[in-house]
Amino acid sequence: MNTAFRTASNSFFLGALLCLSQISHAESSDISGTWRSIDDKTGYAKSLIKIEKNTNGLYSGKIIKVLSHAGYKPEEFCIDCPAPFTGKPIEGLNVLTGLKANPSEEGLYDGGKILDPLSGHIYSAKIKLNNDGKKLVIRGFIGFSLLGRSQTWYREDKAAE
Repeated sequence: MNTAFRTASNSFFLGALLCLSQISHAESSDISGTWRSIDDKTGYAKSLIKIEKNTNGLYSGKIIKVLSHAGYKPEEFCIDCPAPFTGKPIEGLNVLTGLKANPSEEGLYDGGKILDPLSGHIYSAKIKLNNDGKKLVIRGFIGFSLLGRSQTWYREDKAAE
């Protein structure tokens, strides 16, 4: 009886661990959440961006906070942006649209567009999420991925969302 109880307990424990592992993996492979964008030219944090999965399964991202640092005052409005973004406040601006998970590679999201609110340019976008789910590499490009630039974004603490 003691052996049967121990076997049942071990099976339950292993099943619970497997469930938690699957949940943790799902969370770490999803790009939903709040991210701190880092400027690829200066290395400074630029903004907080909230990425959400829409009902159609595509991901979009909105700037929820523009960050400043010593000697830098961020722009407040999207001056050089094309319609319908022209003159809109940068905070609250949807800058990432249409991304979808690529079924052929875990952690890869592509098919989207990204707006650079400082230049007004809209680029094709793809995102690669690292294995632990805490870092994104965003590639904005025109035509081919080789013709573009990349930024790294870091996941904010869940409490910050």
